[in-house]
Amino acid sequence: MKISSMTTVFYSAKHGFLLLGALAGVSLAQGAWADSSYAEAEVVAVSPLYETVTYSEPREECRLERVAYSDREQRSGTPKLVGALIGGALGNALGAKEPNKKVGAVVGGLLGYSIGKDVARHKRHHGGAVRYRQEQVCEVFYDRREEQQLTGYDVTYAYAGRTYQAVLDEHPGDTLRVKVRIRPI
Repeated sequence: MKISSMTTVFYSAKHGFLLLGALAGVSLAQGAWADSSYAEAEVVAVSPLYETVTYSEPREECRLERVAYSDREQRSGTPKLVGALIGGALGNALGAKEPNKKVGAVVGGLLGYSIGKDVARHKRHHGGAVRYRQEQVCEVFYDRREEQQLTGYDVTYAYAGRTYQAVLDEHPGDTLRVKVRIRPI
């Protein structure tokens, strides 16, 4: 069938879609007819490309510091226990009758414990038992460091009388291999 005018191409919707499908197939086949090969292009200029990268490096600094501490004896529960025992014995001795003796012992024990606690507190604050020692104290600081890193090359090359540009991962040298496609217009 010979196509001579647009009215013939779109004769009907059904025939029109078939004809458009055939034209698309011819167009794809035309790309398949294209031939490609490789050639050498002259490198005109190469410029390295750099990126600034920032690193954060930890650094530890330590120093000796004077730290206050108290003796273990000052934290002892002995004064409280002795006070409770003495108070309990006094309460027991002072109670007149049997039921009063038990109550007196309990009240005396609590009172003695409280007095012993107060004595221990007073001794700790006024007894001068605070001592000092040297302890190592460390802190971590972060130093920032910037570094230039090579990320690629901006390459200008010439082929067939025209100049082109590309970014490459590696330095190309004096020539660059290029792919040449040949297809009909």
